[in-house]
Amino acid sequence: MKRRLIRVAAVTAAIGSLTLAGCANSGSGSTEYDPDEKVELTFTWWGNDDRAQRYEKLIEAFNEEHPNITVNGSFTDFPSYWEKRQTEAAGGGLPDVWQFSDTYLRQYAQNGMLADLSEYAEYVDTAAIDEGLLATGQLDGAQYSLPLGYSTWAVFLNDDILAEHGIEPYPGGTSFEDYSAWMAEVTEATGGAVYGGTDYTQRIQNFENVLRAQGGNLFTEDGELGFDEDDLRAFWESGAADRDGVVVPQQKLEELSPVSGFGANVTASEASWSNFVAAYLADSGASSISMVAPPTAEEGAQDLYRQAGLQMAVSAKSEHPEAAAIFLDFVVNSPEAGEIFGTSLGFPASETKLEGATLEGPDKQVADFLASVEERIGDAPPAPVVGYGSLEQKFWDLGKELGLGTVSVDDAVSQFFSEAKVILG
Repeated sequence: MKRRLIRVAAVTAAIGSLTLAGCANSGSGSTEYDPDEKVELTFTWWGNDDRAQRYEKLIEAFNEEHPNITVNGSFTDFPSYWEKRQTEAAGGGLPDVWQFSDTYLRQYAQNGMLADLSEYAEYVDTAAIDEGLLATGQLDGAQYSLPLGYSTWAVFLNDDILAEHGIEPYPGGTSFEDYSAWMAEVTEATGGAVYGGTDYTQRIQNFENVLRAQGGNLFTEDGELGFDEDDLRAFWESGAADRDGVVVPQQKLEELSPVSGFGANVTASEASWSNFVAAYLADSGASSISMVAPPTAEEGAQDLYRQAGLQMAVSAKSEHPEAAAIFLDFVVNSPEAGEIFGTSLGFPASETKLEGATLEGPDKQVADFLASVEERIGDAPPAPVVGYGSLEQKFWDLGKELGLGTVSVDDAVSQFFSEAKVILG
Protein backbone atom coordinates (compact mmCIF):
# COMPACT_ATOMS: atom_id res chain seq x y z
CA MET A 1 0.00 0.00 0.00
CA LYS A 2 1.33 3.39 -1.03
CA ARG A 3 1.44 5.90 1.75
CA ARG A 4 0.74 9.61 1.37
CA LEU A 5 3.30 11.63 -0.57
CA ILE A 6 5.71 13.69 1.53
CA ARG A 7 6.00 17.28 0.45
CA VAL A 8 9.54 17.99 -0.72
CA ALA A 9 9.40 21.65 -1.63
CA ALA A 10 12.53 23.52 -0.62
CA VAL A 11 12.14 25.01 2.84
CA THR A 12 14.33 26.63 5.38
CA ALA A 13 14.78 24.12 8.18
CA ALA A 14 17.81 25.08 10.19
CA ILE A 15 18.48 23.11 13.34
CA GLY A 16 17.48 25.00 16.46
CA SER A 17 20.01 26.73 18.63
CA LEU A 18 20.55 23.79 20.96
CA THR A 19 23.76 23.63 22.94
CA LEU A 20 26.10 20.78 23.66
CA ALA A 21 28.95 20.94 26.15
CA GLY A 22 28.64 24.73 26.19
CA CYS A 23 29.19 25.13 22.44
CA ALA A 24 26.56 26.33 19.97
CA ASN A 25 25.34 23.58 17.64
CA SER A 26 24.52 25.06 14.28
CA GLY A 27 24.44 21.72 12.44
CA SER A 28 26.23 21.06 9.22
CA GLY A 29 23.41 19.96 6.95
CA SER A 30 21.89 21.92 4.08
CA THR A 31 18.85 24.10 4.66
CA GLU A 32 17.03 22.63 1.66
CA TYR A 33 16.06 19.11 0.69
CA ASP A 34 16.84 18.05 -2.85
CA PRO A 35 14.98 14.80 -3.70
CA ASP A 36 17.54 14.05 -6.40
CA GLU A 37 20.62 14.45 -4.22
CA LYS A 38 22.27 11.19 -3.15
CA VAL A 39 22.64 11.11 0.64
CA GLU A 40 23.57 8.51 3.22
CA LEU A 41 22.07 8.14 6.69
CA THR A 42 23.22 6.12 9.66
CA PHE A 43 20.42 4.35 11.51
CA THR A 44 20.68 2.15 14.59
CA TRP A 45 18.43 0.24 16.98
CA TRP A 46 18.50 -2.34 19.75
CA GLY A 47 16.84 -5.71 19.43
CA ASN A 48 17.25 -9.25 18.17
CA ASP A 49 17.63 -10.85 14.73
CA ASP A 50 13.87 -10.83 14.16
CA ARG A 51 13.71 -7.07 14.64
CA ALA A 52 16.75 -6.64 12.39
CA GLN A 53 15.09 -8.58 9.57
CA ARG A 54 11.99 -6.43 9.88
CA TYR A 55 13.99 -3.21 9.74
CA GLU A 56 15.83 -4.48 6.66
CA LYS A 57 12.48 -5.03 4.94
CA LEU A 58 11.36 -1.56 5.99
CA ILE A 59 14.50 0.06 4.61
CA GLU A 60 13.89 -1.73 1.29
CA ALA A 61 10.33 -0.41 1.21
CA PHE A 62 11.58 3.09 2.02
CA ASN A 63 14.11 2.99 -0.82
CA GLU A 64 11.34 2.23 -3.30
CA GLU A 65 9.92 5.69 -2.54
CA HIS A 66 13.22 7.44 -1.85
CA PRO A 67 15.96 5.78 -3.92
CA ASN A 68 18.27 8.77 -3.35
CA ILE A 69 18.53 8.10 0.40
CA THR A 70 20.82 5.24 1.45
CA VAL A 71 20.16 4.02 4.98
CA ASN A 72 23.01 2.18 6.67
CA GLY A 73 21.52 0.20 9.56
CA SER A 74 23.11 -1.51 12.56
CA PHE A 75 21.89 -2.95 15.86
CA THR A 76 22.97 -4.47 19.15
CA ASP A 77 21.47 -5.59 22.46
CA PHE A 78 19.91 -3.06 24.84
CA PRO A 79 22.76 -2.58 27.37
CA SER A 80 25.46 -2.34 24.69
CA TYR A 81 23.27 0.00 22.67
CA TRP A 82 23.15 2.69 25.33
CA GLU A 83 26.80 2.30 26.24
CA LYS A 84 27.66 3.02 22.61
CA ARG A 85 25.32 6.00 22.42
CA GLN A 86 26.96 7.48 25.52
CA THR A 87 30.36 7.14 23.89
CA GLU A 88 29.11 8.71 20.66
CA ALA A 89 27.42 11.55 22.54
CA ALA A 90 30.66 12.36 24.33
CA GLY A 91 32.34 12.64 20.94
CA GLY A 92 29.44 14.48 19.31
CA GLY A 93 28.73 11.78 16.74
CA LEU A 94 25.29 10.24 17.26
CA PRO A 95 23.57 8.39 14.36
CA ASP A 96 21.39 10.43 12.00
CA VAL A 97 18.30 8.48 13.03
CA TRP A 98 18.13 6.20 16.01
CA GLN A 99 15.73 4.10 18.00
CA PHE A 100 15.23 6.04 21.18
CA SER A 101 13.69 5.63 24.63
CA ASP A 102 11.77 8.20 26.65
CA THR A 103 13.88 7.03 29.59
CA TYR A 104 16.70 9.18 28.20
CA LEU A 105 14.63 12.12 26.93
CA ARG A 106 15.80 14.64 29.52
CA GLN A 107 19.41 13.50 29.32
CA TYR A 108 19.81 13.87 25.56
CA ALA A 109 17.36 16.70 24.89
CA GLN A 110 18.62 18.98 27.65
CA ASN A 111 22.16 18.52 26.39
CA GLY A 112 21.21 19.61 22.88
CA MET A 113 21.78 16.25 21.22
CA LEU A 114 18.33 15.79 19.65
CA ALA A 115 16.80 17.74 16.78
CA ASP A 116 13.49 19.48 17.49
CA LEU A 117 11.23 17.63 15.04
CA SER A 118 8.72 20.48 15.01
CA GLU A 119 11.27 22.38 12.90
CA TYR A 120 10.89 19.67 10.24
CA ALA A 121 7.08 19.62 10.13
CA GLU A 122 7.34 19.71 6.32
CA TYR A 123 8.72 16.18 6.46
CA VAL A 124 7.37 14.68 9.71
CA ASP A 125 3.62 14.32 10.12
CA THR A 126 2.26 14.04 13.68
CA ALA A 127 -1.44 14.37 12.85
CA ALA A 128 -2.05 10.61 13.06
CA ILE A 129 -0.60 10.29 16.57
CA ASP A 130 -2.63 10.83 19.74
CA GLU A 131 -1.64 13.99 21.62
CA GLY A 132 -1.05 12.03 24.81
CA LEU A 133 1.41 9.77 22.99
CA LEU A 134 3.10 12.73 21.32
CA ALA A 135 3.70 14.19 24.77
CA THR A 136 5.96 11.24 25.62
CA GLY A 137 8.55 12.71 23.27
CA GLN A 138 8.13 16.35 24.30
CA LEU A 139 10.13 18.46 26.71
CA ASP A 140 9.80 22.18 27.37
CA GLY A 141 7.51 22.62 24.37
CA ALA A 142 9.78 20.88 21.84
CA GLN A 143 9.11 17.55 20.07
CA TYR A 144 12.36 15.61 20.33
CA SER A 145 11.15 12.12 19.47
CA LEU A 146 8.10 10.26 18.20
CA PRO A 147 6.64 7.03 19.60
CA LEU A 148 6.79 3.88 17.48
CA GLY A 149 4.16 2.09 19.51
CA TYR A 150 2.81 1.75 23.01
CA SER A 151 2.16 -0.92 25.60
CA THR A 152 0.51 -1.20 28.98
CA TRP A 153 1.45 -3.32 31.97
CA ALA A 154 -0.09 -6.80 31.88
CA VAL A 155 0.00 -10.20 33.56
CA PHE A 156 0.80 -13.13 31.27
CA LEU A 157 -0.50 -16.65 31.99
CA ASN A 158 0.83 -19.91 30.58
CA ASP A 159 -2.40 -21.63 29.57
CA ASP A 160 -0.68 -24.99 28.95
CA ILE A 161 0.68 -25.17 32.50
CA LEU A 162 -2.61 -24.18 34.07
CA ALA A 163 -4.55 -26.73 32.00
CA GLU A 164 -2.07 -29.50 32.77
CA HIS A 165 -2.50 -29.01 36.51
CA GLY A 166 -6.22 -28.14 36.44
CA ILE A 167 -5.69 -24.63 37.83
CA GLU A 168 -8.17 -21.82 37.28
CA PRO A 169 -6.51 -18.83 35.58
CA TYR A 170 -5.85 -15.64 37.51
CA PRO A 171 -8.84 -13.43 36.59
CA GLY A 172 -6.83 -10.22 36.52
CA GLY A 173 -7.50 -6.83 38.04
CA THR A 174 -7.79 -8.00 41.64
CA SER A 175 -5.82 -6.76 44.64
CA PHE A 176 -2.14 -7.58 45.01
CA GLU A 177 -3.08 -9.74 47.99
CA ASP A 178 -5.45 -11.80 45.83
CA TYR A 179 -2.78 -12.18 43.17
CA SER A 180 -0.32 -13.43 45.81
CA ALA A 181 -2.94 -15.91 47.05
CA TRP A 182 -3.46 -17.19 43.50
CA MET A 183 0.31 -17.64 43.01
CA ALA A 184 0.44 -19.61 46.27
CA GLU A 185 -2.34 -21.90 45.00
CA VAL A 186 -0.37 -22.62 41.82
CA THR A 187 2.84 -23.41 43.69
CA GLU A 188 0.99 -25.72 46.06
CA ALA A 189 -1.03 -27.44 43.32
CA THR A 190 2.09 -28.32 41.34
CA GLY A 191 4.08 -29.38 44.37
CA GLY A 192 6.65 -26.73 43.55
CA ALA A 193 7.27 -28.12 40.07
CA VAL A 194 5.97 -24.80 38.78
CA TYR A 195 5.71 -21.60 40.79
CA GLY A 196 2.83 -19.15 40.65
CA GLY A 197 5.03 -16.32 39.44
CA THR A 198 7.99 -14.12 40.25
CA ASP A 199 8.38 -11.54 43.00
CA TYR A 200 6.43 -8.58 41.66
CA THR A 201 8.16 -6.22 44.10
CA GLN A 202 11.33 -6.54 42.02
CA ARG A 203 9.85 -4.46 39.21
CA ILE A 204 9.68 -0.70 39.56
CA GLN A 205 6.67 -0.71 37.22
CA ASN A 206 4.55 -2.53 39.82
CA PHE A 207 5.63 0.02 42.41
CA GLU A 208 4.74 2.76 39.96
CA ASN A 209 1.22 1.34 39.57
CA VAL A 210 0.78 1.35 43.34
CA LEU A 211 1.82 5.00 43.50
CA ARG A 212 -0.45 5.95 40.60
CA ALA A 213 -3.41 4.19 42.24
CA GLN A 214 -2.83 6.50 45.21
CA GLY A 215 -2.71 9.58 42.97
CA GLY A 216 1.06 9.85 42.65
CA ASN A 217 3.88 8.97 40.27
CA LEU A 218 7.47 7.79 40.45
CA PHE A 219 8.69 11.32 39.69
CA THR A 220 7.37 14.86 39.82
CA GLU A 221 7.22 17.30 36.91
CA ASP A 222 10.32 18.93 38.39
CA GLY A 223 12.32 15.72 38.11
CA GLU A 224 12.28 14.73 41.77
CA LEU A 225 11.25 11.46 43.42
CA GLY A 226 7.51 11.21 43.91
CA PHE A 227 7.74 8.87 46.92
CA ASP A 228 9.58 8.59 50.21
CA GLU A 229 11.43 5.86 52.08
CA ASP A 230 8.30 4.69 53.90
CA ASP A 231 6.49 4.16 50.58
CA LEU A 232 9.30 2.03 49.20
CA ARG A 233 9.77 0.12 52.45
CA ALA A 234 6.07 -0.79 52.57
CA PHE A 235 6.16 -2.02 48.98
CA TRP A 236 9.20 -4.24 49.41
CA GLU A 237 7.88 -5.59 52.71
CA SER A 238 4.61 -6.53 51.00
CA GLY A 239 6.52 -9.16 49.01
CA ALA A 240 8.19 -10.84 52.01
CA ALA A 241 5.61 -13.62 52.33
CA ASP A 242 5.77 -14.39 48.60
CA ARG A 243 9.54 -14.65 48.76
CA ASP A 244 9.15 -17.37 51.39
CA GLY A 245 8.30 -20.25 49.05
CA VAL A 246 5.46 -18.84 46.93
CA VAL A 247 7.36 -17.30 44.00
CA VAL A 248 10.24 -18.87 42.11
CA PRO A 249 13.48 -18.65 44.14
CA GLN A 250 15.85 -15.95 42.95
CA GLN A 251 18.71 -18.45 42.79
CA LYS A 252 16.70 -20.45 40.24
CA LEU A 253 16.19 -17.33 38.15
CA GLU A 254 19.92 -16.59 38.25
CA GLU A 255 20.58 -20.06 36.84
CA LEU A 256 18.04 -19.55 34.04
CA SER A 257 19.21 -16.07 33.02
CA PRO A 258 18.94 -14.56 30.44
CA VAL A 259 15.69 -16.50 29.92
CA SER A 260 12.95 -15.43 32.35
CA GLY A 261 11.25 -17.83 34.71
CA PHE A 262 8.08 -17.51 32.65
CA GLY A 263 9.92 -18.08 29.39
CA ALA A 264 11.58 -21.17 30.89
CA ASN A 265 8.20 -22.61 32.02
CA VAL A 266 9.05 -22.57 35.72
CA THR A 267 6.38 -19.96 36.53
CA ALA A 268 2.74 -19.85 35.51
CA SER A 269 2.52 -16.07 35.37
CA GLU A 270 4.64 -12.98 34.78
CA ALA A 271 3.98 -9.23 34.84
CA SER A 272 5.49 -7.23 31.97
CA TRP A 273 4.64 -4.95 29.03
CA SER A 274 1.87 -6.10 26.71
CA ASN A 275 4.06 -6.29 23.61
CA PHE A 276 6.10 -9.13 25.19
CA VAL A 277 3.55 -11.78 24.24
CA ALA A 278 5.31 -12.85 21.03
CA ALA A 279 8.67 -13.15 22.81
CA TYR A 280 7.10 -15.18 25.63
CA LEU A 281 5.47 -17.54 23.13
CA ALA A 282 8.82 -18.04 21.43
CA ASP A 283 10.78 -18.60 24.65
CA SER A 284 8.29 -20.91 26.35
CA GLY A 285 7.08 -22.87 23.36
CA ALA A 286 3.59 -22.67 24.86
CA SER A 287 0.68 -23.20 22.51
CA SER A 288 -1.30 -20.48 24.26
CA ILE A 289 -0.54 -17.56 26.55
CA SER A 290 -3.27 -15.36 27.99
CA MET A 291 -3.05 -11.69 28.97
CA VAL A 292 -5.06 -10.29 31.87
CA ALA A 293 -5.13 -7.00 33.75
CA PRO A 294 -2.43 -6.67 36.42
CA PRO A 295 -3.37 -6.42 40.11
CA THR A 296 -4.26 -3.00 41.45
CA ALA A 297 -3.76 -1.25 44.77
CA GLU A 298 -7.07 0.61 44.48
CA GLU A 299 -10.20 -0.67 42.76
CA GLY A 300 -11.34 1.73 40.05
CA ALA A 301 -8.00 3.55 39.88
CA GLN A 302 -6.51 4.68 36.58
CA ASP A 303 -3.11 3.34 37.49
CA LEU A 304 -2.14 2.10 34.03
CA TYR A 305 -0.93 4.28 31.16
CA ARG A 306 0.14 4.02 27.54
CA GLN A 307 3.86 3.42 27.80
CA ALA A 308 5.45 4.72 24.63
CA GLY A 309 9.04 4.15 25.68
CA LEU A 310 10.10 2.93 22.23
CA GLN A 311 10.68 6.09 20.20
CA MET A 312 12.58 7.40 17.18
CA ALA A 313 14.81 10.49 17.17
CA VAL A 314 17.11 12.48 14.89
CA SER A 315 20.55 13.72 15.89
CA ALA A 316 20.84 17.50 16.23
CA LYS A 317 24.13 17.23 14.35
CA SER A 318 22.90 15.23 11.37
CA GLU A 319 24.38 16.48 8.13
CA HIS A 320 21.12 15.60 6.38
CA PRO A 321 18.36 16.45 8.86
CA GLU A 322 15.62 16.72 6.22
CA ALA A 323 16.38 13.27 4.81
CA ALA A 324 16.64 11.91 8.36
CA ALA A 325 13.23 13.40 9.16
CA ILE A 326 11.72 11.80 6.04
CA PHE A 327 13.05 8.38 7.04
CA LEU A 328 11.86 8.83 10.63
CA ASP A 329 8.40 9.71 9.32
CA PHE A 330 8.37 6.51 7.26
CA VAL A 331 9.33 4.35 10.26
CA VAL A 332 6.73 5.97 12.51
CA ASN A 333 3.80 6.59 10.16
CA SER A 334 3.87 4.40 7.06
CA PRO A 335 1.41 1.54 6.52
CA GLU A 336 4.42 -0.44 5.34
CA ALA A 337 5.87 -0.20 8.85
CA GLY A 338 2.58 -1.45 10.27
CA GLU A 339 2.53 -4.38 7.85
CA ILE A 340 6.13 -5.36 8.60
CA PHE A 341 6.21 -4.87 12.39
CA GLY A 342 2.64 -5.50 13.52
CA THR A 343 2.66 -4.95 17.29
CA SER A 344 6.24 -6.16 17.87
CA LEU A 345 7.31 -2.57 18.61
CA GLY A 346 4.21 -2.00 20.69
CA PHE A 347 0.70 -1.28 19.46
CA PRO A 348 1.14 1.20 16.56
CA ALA A 349 1.08 4.76 17.89
CA SER A 350 0.18 6.19 14.49
CA GLU A 351 -3.21 5.58 12.88
CA THR A 352 -1.66 5.44 9.42
CA LYS A 353 0.84 2.83 10.60
CA LEU A 354 -2.00 0.87 12.19
CA GLU A 355 -3.85 0.84 8.85
CA GLY A 356 -1.09 -1.34 7.40
CA ALA A 357 -1.02 -3.83 10.28
CA THR A 358 -2.84 -7.14 10.02
CA LEU A 359 -3.95 -7.91 13.56
CA GLU A 360 -3.89 -11.68 13.78
CA GLY A 361 -2.63 -14.10 16.40
CA PRO A 362 -0.49 -12.35 19.05
CA ASP A 363 -1.05 -8.95 17.39
CA LYS A 364 -4.82 -9.25 17.74
CA GLN A 365 -4.33 -10.54 21.28
CA VAL A 366 -2.47 -7.35 22.18
CA ALA A 367 -5.17 -5.21 20.56
CA ASP A 368 -7.93 -7.03 22.46
CA PHE A 369 -6.06 -6.71 25.74
CA LEU A 370 -5.50 -2.97 25.32
CA ALA A 371 -9.22 -2.54 24.65
CA SER A 372 -10.07 -4.56 27.77
CA VAL A 373 -8.10 -2.26 30.10
CA GLU A 374 -9.04 1.02 28.42
CA GLU A 375 -10.93 2.31 31.47
CA ARG A 376 -7.90 1.73 33.70
CA ILE A 377 -5.61 3.84 31.52
CA GLY A 378 -4.87 7.29 32.94
CA ASP A 379 -2.64 10.18 31.92
CA ALA A 380 0.97 9.52 31.08
CA PRO A 381 3.42 10.16 33.94
CA PRO A 382 5.97 13.01 33.86
CA ALA A 383 9.04 12.48 31.70
CA PRO A 384 11.56 10.16 33.38
CA VAL A 385 14.36 11.90 35.26
CA VAL A 386 17.91 11.97 33.93
CA GLY A 387 19.42 8.71 35.08
CA TYR A 388 16.12 6.83 35.27
CA GLY A 389 17.66 3.82 33.53
CA SER A 390 20.24 3.53 36.32
CA LEU A 391 17.57 3.90 39.00
CA GLU A 392 15.39 1.24 37.37
CA GLN A 393 18.34 -1.14 37.24
CA LYS A 394 19.23 -0.39 40.89
CA PHE A 395 15.64 -1.12 41.90
CA TRP A 396 15.76 -4.45 40.08
CA ASP A 397 19.17 -5.41 41.45
CA LEU A 398 18.08 -4.69 45.02
CA GLY A 399 14.92 -6.71 44.43
CA LYS A 400 17.07 -9.65 43.38
CA GLU A 401 19.19 -9.26 46.51
CA LEU A 402 16.03 -9.32 48.63
CA GLY A 403 15.15 -12.57 46.90
CA LEU A 404 18.58 -14.02 47.58
CA GLY A 405 18.41 -12.89 51.20
CA THR A 406 21.65 -10.91 50.92
CA VAL A 407 20.11 -7.60 51.98
CA SER A 408 17.36 -6.52 54.38
CA VAL A 409 14.47 -4.31 53.32
CA ASP A 410 15.78 -1.43 55.42
CA ASP A 411 19.25 -1.71 53.87
CA ALA A 412 17.76 -1.96 50.38
CA VAL A 413 15.73 1.20 50.94
CA SER A 414 18.81 3.01 52.23
CA GLN A 415 20.89 1.91 49.25
CA PHE A 416 18.22 2.96 46.74
CA PHE A 417 17.83 6.44 48.18
CA SER A 418 21.59 6.87 48.39
CA GLU A 419 21.83 6.01 44.70
CA ALA A 420 18.92 8.34 43.87
CA LYS A 421 20.59 11.18 45.74
CA VAL A 422 23.73 10.79 43.65
CA ILE A 423 21.88 10.45 40.34
CA LEU A 424 19.42 13.28 40.96
CA GLY A 425 22.10 15.53 42.41
